[in-house]
Amino acid sequence: MSDLNDDYDDDDDRGDRGDSADSREGGRHDGAFPDGEAGADLLEEELRQAAAILDPVPAGLRQVAVDAFALHDLEARVAELAFDSLVDAIPVRGASAPPRMLTFRTEAVTVDVEVTADGLIGQLLPPGPAGIEVLSGPRAHARLTADDLGRFSGEAPPAGPFALRLRTGGEVVVTEWLRA
Repeated sequence: MSDLNDDYDDDDDRGDRGDSADSREGGRHDGAFPDGEAGADLLEEELRQAAAILDPVPAGLRQVAVDAFALHDLEARVAELAFDSLVDAIPVRGASAPPRMLTFRTEAVTVDVEVTADGLIGQLLPPGPAGIEVLSGPRAHARLTADDLGRFSGEAPPAGPFALRLRTGGEVVVTEWLRA
């Protein structure tokens, strides 16, 4: 055969297989669902229903989540954890149960807290009076008062996740949540 026939046969074979760029683009879908968003929404709803039946959220956990959201202060500044002795400190030889030392900071306030088996001891910097609540989920809040030097203490150590809400004058500061 001639070279002309060979070229013709190659083009003819490609057309029969549908391998041309035009046929490949027309047959491909960008998403996993041919219907687009409608198919994804339907699958998501079916998965939600299956999870609700097979692994429902316990009522107590749902209530704790609602209560934790209710504790959220929109006007509050969040004091970020700057130091945690469980993570950042060098172990001291001979100390059997050293207290946990925590430091929280915002631009205006630093809160140093020592958590022991006997309770909380802390100080605010700059020093000054403040109302302090020990937040611990749905349980009643322990209310503490910082004196003129910013010192405060509480007898009941937090059991489980906790945060501190400080009211200093017109400012509200809430620490990150930690597990005691």
